[in-house]
Order: sequence, then structure tokens, then C-alpha cells
Amino acid sequence: MRRLARAGLATLALWGGAAASFAEPIFLARQYARCTGCHYSPTGGGLLTPYGRSLSREELSTFGKSPAGAPAGHEQEFAYGALRGVTGPVSLGFDVWPAHLEIESGGFKTTRDFLMSTDLSAALRHGSFTFYGELGRQPRGDDKRIASFEHWISYQPEHGLGLRVGRFIPAYGIKLADHTAFTRSTLELDNNQQLYALELSWNGERQLVQVSLGPGLADDIGDSTKRAFTATGRWQYDLRPNLTLVASGLYRDSSELEPRRSAFGLAAGVAPIRRLTLFVQGDARFRDDPAGGATAYTLLGEAALEVYRGVWIELSPQLLTAYGDGSGGVSRFSAGLNFFPRTHFNLQLFYYHDRTRGTDLTAKTVIAQLHLYL
Repeated sequence: MRRLARAGLATLALWGGAAASFAEPIFLARQYARCTGCHYSPTGGGLLTPYGRSLSREELSTFGKSPAGAPAGHEQEFAYGALRGVTGPVSLGFDVWPAHLEIESGGFKTTRDFLMSTDLSAALRHGSFTFYGELGRQPRGDDKRIASFEHWISYQPEHGLGLRVGRFIPAYGIKLADHTAFTRSTLELDNNQQLYALELSWNGERQLVQVSLGPGLADDIGDSTKRAFTATGRWQYDLRPNLTLVASGLYRDSSELEPRRSAFGLAAGVAPIRRLTLFVQGDARFRDDPAGGATAYTLLGEAALEVYRGVWIELSPQLLTAYGDGSGGVSRFSAGLNFFPRTHFNLQLFYYHDRTRGTDLTAKTVIAQLHLYL
């Protein structure tokens, strides 16, 4: 039971202690292979651009589309357009995530109602420059602090060499909205694990290359026992607007508390039809271990089907092996409903079933959350 709690249950419990990001690779079914089609951040999530806001109303929401021939109005804008003209060239956003969580494993059961996060975001884009910042409240264990968890400045022309510097989550693989996915949490790419880093990028017609270098996780910068130089690389090649391939790498140097670690991953996404998106990602993870057993693997598949406009069903089998033990680790199956009824609203209901491999120990989790974004 303790092994399951460490390997599987602890991962699921991240729902109770981390913020959520609004990034949905499922919209590859709308032929959006790049995050910057809708978000200011080149790695997705966070504040929507004016175009992204318009799209969330006219193309993604169930009841938001403007009547034929009628003007679009201002529903999709910040505060429903109440501050139209007041903020000038600055884009604003405000996100609130109330949630309900249930976890059951053996004789252990817990239920929580909590506020995952609240965030105020602002962005200013001037030519090829973007200035971005978030200020919010995020619970981290017993510490419910208010701080700026993401802030950066970038230079990115439509095509060519770009630069970003500040605090952000580096690019790696497919950034699924579920930050507890094994392909995110095991690599310390969770929503509250940003880096202070310099990111160089090259944006081409079909290719996107992103390389980041930094002294380590932002929260560890002041702690010499945890601080570890970190580098990431990501190469995305869009064969077609609905078909993309991704190769990624990560290197994290040793610290006083952790050995040297690295990872290499391959991923692919395809939308064979307009309402269906399929993703698969596999990662090999390595660490220095004098005792041996220095390799582990992560596999993830995800299928998202829009059964009705704005109503998505998502299924995701996942596998996390233990270092040095291919038969150990945790397997997961998740199923969920992602509902976008109208602009500024997103309802999510997900079920997770985790099993410690080689045993009959299981953990079941239900998470219901409401995303309100002004």
C-alpha cells in the first residue's frame, strides 16, 4: 500500500496542490498545431490572445457562436468588454479554478473541495516583442502564497530566430492540459515547476525549434542543495496542419540532493477527422545510479473526440515504469469529459484508475473542476 501511495497516489494528489493551465492540444482537430495560434506563450497555456478569445467563442463553445449575419459583439473580451478601450494595448485575463477531488485506495479515502488557483494575467505585444506576467494565488502544500509564477519577455518574428527570457515552463513534448500526466509530472514539468531560463527558438514554415538553458527550477534558485542546471530542447515538425511530430530532450545536472538526470522523448499528434485528435508520446528517462537500474520509461496515449460542438470525451492510457524494473511502476487509465458551454466557462470531469504493476493495489480518483476565465 505504501508503494502505491508513493508511486501513484502521490502523483494524483498533485491535483490538490498545483494550478491548472489552459492548454488544449485536442484542438489539433481544428488544425492548430502551434500554441501561439491562440496563446501568448509559445509553450501554450495562460492568457489567450484576442484571436484566441474570438476563436473560443465562435468555434469552440457550444452556445457562444454569433448568429449568422449578426455582429460578433464583445462577449469574448476581458470582463465581457466592460473595460473596452480602458486597458489600451494591454491584454488582461483573470482565471479562477474551483475543484472537487475524491481519492480512494484500499481503506484510504479522502474528499476535498478547494480553490486550485486564481491568476491575473497581462500581456503587451509590440511588433515582435511580447511582455508577459501573471500574479496569482497557488496552494503549494500548506503554503498558499501570492506571487508571480510566470513572467517573461520575448522577441519572436513571424519566421526566424526568437528569444525569450524569464520564468516559464520550458518546451518538452506535448503539453497536455492534465499536468499530472506521467509525461509531465515525472520530468518535473508540472504547472508549479517553472524555470528561470533563456530560451532560443527558430520558427519556420513547418518547423519549430526551442532550446532553453537555466540554473534550475525557479523555486530552487535560492537553495544550493536543490539548485541544478537544466537544459531542454524541442523540435516540432508539422507535416500537415493536422499532423505533427515532436522530438524532445531534457538534461538536469546533479544537486546535493538529487543525481544527474536526463530524458529523451518522441511524440506525434494527428487529427484524422475534424472532431478527433489522437496523441502518443514515449519518454526514456535516465539517472546516475551507482547501484544500477538507471533507466525508466513512460508511455502515454490520448484520444479526444468532440461528440457535440464544445463537448469532448477524452481517453488516456498511460504507463510509468520503475527505474531498473520494466515490470514495476504504475499503469493508469483516465477518462473524462471536457465541456466548453460558452465563452469564459470550461467544465471538466475526469476519472483516473491507477494500478501498481505486479500487485493488486489500485487507486481511484475523481476530479471535477470549473474554469472561469474573464
